[in-house]
Amino acid sequence: MQAPGPGDALLVVDVQNDFLPGGALGIRGGDAIVAPINRLLAAWRARGLPVFLSRDWHPDGHCSFAAQGGPWPVHCVAGTRGAEFAASLSIAPDDFVISKATRADKDAYSALDGTPLAEALRARGIKRLFIAGLATDYCVRATGRDARAAGLDVVILADAVCAVNVQPGDGERALAELVAEGCELSTTAATQDAMEAPA
Repeated sequence: MQAPGPGDALLVVDVQNDFLPGGALGIRGGDAIVAPINRLLAAWRARGLPVFLSRDWHPDGHCSFAAQGGPWPVHCVAGTRGAEFAASLSIAPDDFVISKATRADKDAYSALDGTPLAEALRARGIKRLFIAGLATDYCVRATGRDARAAGLDVVILADAVCAVNVQPGDGERALAELVAEGCELSTTAATQDAMEAPA
């Protein structure tokens, strides 16, 4: 893998309290990805590379909620503790925060769906997007697919994503689908090693 540098960005998808164990839609093992993400964030910021954070930011009565006929319990309602980023996630003041699924009548798994992310990436000359976060089989998959469709190279950090696995193996199938669409699989450790290797 070519070492990250100018033209690369890191996107951390939906590492929010409601998606962590104990949250309204907690993902088993979801908290285990925070430490590798934080290590990469430190290396990334040390090189002045841009960091984006996406978050579900739903209004009350969002169409994805079971009471409205959607598939999920109430989660990540804008302004609530459940919608906050995990306290253990290392966030910096100059990170770019992207809110998604902000309309009551429209869901959005992808961080590029109805958000300014694609425009923000273009404005910064980003050609390759490294993706970590939650959940592999929903928002990470949708974001990776949309990023490829937008013409970006995409690297999925396999040790820094975690799946819901409504059906056993959903996470593995999502990764295989992303690879089939041209995404590269790597890890946070391999990415850091590439960053630290002599030029």
